[in-house]
Amino acid sequence: MNRGYEYRGPVQGAAAGETLLDYLARRYPHTAGPEWELRILSGSVLLDEQPARPGAVLRGSETLTWKRPGWDEPTAPLSFALLHRDADLLAVLKPAGLPTLPGGGYLEHTLLALLRRRYPEASPLHRIGRPATGLVLCSRNRPAAARLSRDWSAGKVRKSYRALVAGVPLRQSFTVDVPIGKIPHREGGFVHAATAAGKPSLSRVEVLEARENQALVEIEIVTGRPHQARIHLAASGHPLSGDPLYGPGGVPLPGTTSRPGEGGFLLHSHRLQLEHPSTGEPLFLEAPPPMPLRRSRDSGS
Repeated sequence: MNRGYEYRGPVQGAAAGETLLDYLARRYPHTAGPEWELRILSGSVLLDEQPARPGAVLRGSETLTWKRPGWDEPTAPLSFALLHRDADLLAVLKPAGLPTLPGGGYLEHTLLALLRRRYPEASPLHRIGRPATGLVLCSRNRPAAARLSRDWSAGKVRKSYRALVAGVPLRQSFTVDVPIGKIPHREGGFVHAATAAGKPSLSRVEVLEARENQALVEIEIVTGRPHQARIHLAASGHPLSGDPLYGPGGVPLPGTTSRPGEGGFLLHSHRLQLEHPSTGEPLFLEAPPPMPLRRSRDSGS
């Protein structure tokens, strides 16, 4: 069991005149109102450092504190490999099944928590999905984080994945520019998927090797939307082999109840190309792919 978590921050949005219970149920709809009421009555929710009542009427300027008790987290592989280290950056190899950041019931069973036990200053500059393996780049100071954040926004950082997809594309290389945004999930809430109302997105795909009813591909993520590799490959008609969520068209499979964190497929954060935030020199980082994502004629790449 972990040590729990304490959230502290201002009441947000147009909350003046709203009760505390209604505010929490509206702002955090993934937790039912009765559950929030139990938390408030147990003393886990404070307003301006004082125990609150469910019916307390908000002014809209209070400080809200929620003391979440410890809980048993889902299991995850609690390890990572160090690929690069200098005064500004860390690059690590994340295993499949380990979340990059807290969420979905994970707090200490995350790459962030593991990193900070050894490098308290480390912060991931991007995330890869829990089922994915591979390269995650982290900053070790604010100037490095700020510089790389600007470079990422300006398209100066190149990021590519290896993946095993269903079917063999007809073209050796192609681009996918299907917009990506949130759509309703049949089990409630939202999920990112291909949608005309989404944000502009661009990926470049190269077929590395044709296999029996499958293909090994490299996909460069130009715009970096959530789950972009999975969505764009599915939108091209070649979803990840074994993906329980995204099907042809880049949308959830008919009748699926799966969420993005569920695995069953092979996706690997393979390479990053960037300018070092201190020296400006080119930096090329690579995480060796697992054996099923290596070309048969070259087991080393």
